[in-house]
Amino acid sequence: MNDATNDATNDTLHNVATLHNRLREQSSPYLQQHADNPVHWQPWDDLALEAARASGKPILLSIGYSSCHWCHVMAHESFEDVATAAVLNEHFVNIKVDREERPDLDKVYQLAHQVLTRNTGGWPLTMFLDPHKLTPFFGGTYFPRTPRFGLPGFTDLLMRISGVFKEKHEELIAQGDKVVDVLNQMNAEAAEARLADRDVLSTAREALGQQYDREYGGFGDAPKFPMPATLRRVLCHWSTAIRFGGRDKDGLDLVLVTLTQLARGGIFDHIGGGFFRYSTDRRWRIPHFEKLLVDNGLLLSVFAEALEVGPDPLLISAARETATWMLREMNHPEGGFCAALDADSEGEEGRYYVWRREQVKKLLTEDEYLLVETLYGLDKPANFENRWNLYRTDSWRSIVHRLSLDADEASTLLASARRKLFDARAARTAPERDDKILTAWNGAAIHGLAYAARVLNESRWTEAAFRAAEFIRREIWQNDTLHSGWVNGQISGPGYLDDYAFVMQGLLSLLKVEWHDETARFLQALADATLDRFEDSDGGGFFFTAHDAEELLYRPKPMLDDAVPPGNAIAMRVLQELGDLFAEPRYITSVERTLACARSRLEQLPAGHCAMLDALEARLLAPETIILRGPKEEAFQWRRSIAQGFKPWRSVFVIPYDGVAFIPSYLPRLVSASQRSSVTAFVCTGMQCSLPIKSLEALQDALGKA
Repeated sequence: MNDATNDATNDTLHNVATLHNRLREQSSPYLQQHADNPVHWQPWDDLALEAARASGKPILLSIGYSSCHWCHVMAHESFEDVATAAVLNEHFVNIKVDREERPDLDKVYQLAHQVLTRNTGGWPLTMFLDPHKLTPFFGGTYFPRTPRFGLPGFTDLLMRISGVFKEKHEELIAQGDKVVDVLNQMNAEAAEARLADRDVLSTAREALGQQYDREYGGFGDAPKFPMPATLRRVLCHWSTAIRFGGRDKDGLDLVLVTLTQLARGGIFDHIGGGFFRYSTDRRWRIPHFEKLLVDNGLLLSVFAEALEVGPDPLLISAARETATWMLREMNHPEGGFCAALDADSEGEEGRYYVWRREQVKKLLTEDEYLLVETLYGLDKPANFENRWNLYRTDSWRSIVHRLSLDADEASTLLASARRKLFDARAARTAPERDDKILTAWNGAAIHGLAYAARVLNESRWTEAAFRAAEFIRREIWQNDTLHSGWVNGQISGPGYLDDYAFVMQGLLSLLKVEWHDETARFLQALADATLDRFEDSDGGGFFFTAHDAEELLYRPKPMLDDAVPPGNAIAMRVLQELGDLFAEPRYITSVERTLACARSRLEQLPAGHCAMLDALEARLLAPETIILRGPKEEAFQWRRSIAQGFKPWRSVFVIPYDGVAFIPSYLPRLVSASQRSSVTAFVCTGMQCSLPIKSLEALQDALGKA
């Protein structure tokens, strides 16, 4: 060993001996929350990993995020405790990760946790790693400071793990290697298709019907997530069945009942708008009180899709209030949308949102209180720590009838009561807001706002979505690379598949509202970059990390549904439409290769791949791309005429002549002034387009025949 190597080793060993909490240097609000802990937290970087290797100590990897309730609980119980911190600092190199900034690490170690424990993961994720190979040998989620919930006390667990690591090191390494082998098998080459596409879709629909909660809507038991991608799959299946002359007996009811239960339930914020993360009970009444931007963007788009089927006052109200909340509380002054609101305020979960009955009585008139008490369950026992989380106990019509109120009078009373409750709540200490602008989550918000704006004719939402898209293009798209986020003027590292996929989906939805050359160019640049940076040229599909990203234990290629649909599914849906819109065969080929890669997974667990099945179904539908050219207002009228109903196979774009230069290559480039004065339609199926259609009646006739 030469002198330079000796010096480097000595420096590293000195650094290990003098490790201190380095999170103050990080931009992440979540990491900043732990910057004053007595634990010697390190970010995931070369210095921390080298320190772990030099020390020979195992790594404690703790992954969470700023609005996570149980992350706060574990922090208060253990990471802020000097005695617990002393054990951690002596026996481990401790690394803290914000899962929203490093979703790649989160995906890898969440999957590793599932393989190790055969249990679902969650946050905080607590994993113990070999310092040299970074393979996991033990893991869990929340651990209490002292034994409870059937879990060991955290300090005792730490001492046992440290001892086992020293005594059975080789066995633990072998176990970690097996975990990595299992993970790598997830990307194994797909088997040949055994079932027809329609059979896969039908099998999924049957399984979802069996999982559906017929009493309260949604799927499965508590804890219960809304699962917007699953709801969309059922809605698509119902709509497609009608298109081909069949019927899905109760598909529409399944979706509408679930959305109604969500809009009535305590998972919805009836005073300020927006949805909480999930429900802790089967009936949607008591939520986990954090609010995430991504959940609300995804749900807003599903509500809008359901409203294309037909108007419903409750669903319209929930959609409007969700969009209003996003613009009021989550819109960053620079133009993007912030990530999340905490579940906690003043050290208590849900404190900001729940009520005491006497508080409400003092704020409202007698008539207002009677209506609120009956509608929101204040006449029933307290449902959250001796207080009330509000939920609608029955339909609005039933409540109004029960109280013998005039409908207009009841609406006026409720609006007045809600204003008073909103103002009173605004005087409380609000939950902390995580001001990170996460790229993928902003893409979901743009998509939801743009879709809902088109259905409900709300220009303010469109404007907000365009501002967010422009912010991403201006601040987060740098040197032909999309980054994963922005906080306090600093961009995060290079983006992941979800960042590209969700932003593309948002931009595509904006183009369906209003065509802008800059948006179209940006969208095409992102599509090309997605193929160049993420596509598996050998096996098909898209990796979650870019080809030049940090190499981890395993390179995920996510296709399974989660609370947020996988990037592979979103990318396929967008690329399918863009392939038709821009007549780009490379995009269509990429979709075909991804479906081939996913095929065996779709057959083995079709109901677990609902978002992927949307792309599979699109291949069967002979999707229609309709281009309307001409005077904007007249073209918009044509669009409204042909866009009635939920038709997932139909995309309509209004591309005016004035101010537009970036158009699909198959459209005529030189058009006379007389031709510009009226609307012309082109109907394209796949990469074949009709001759110009000059009247709305002819267009409707052509679509009817199709």
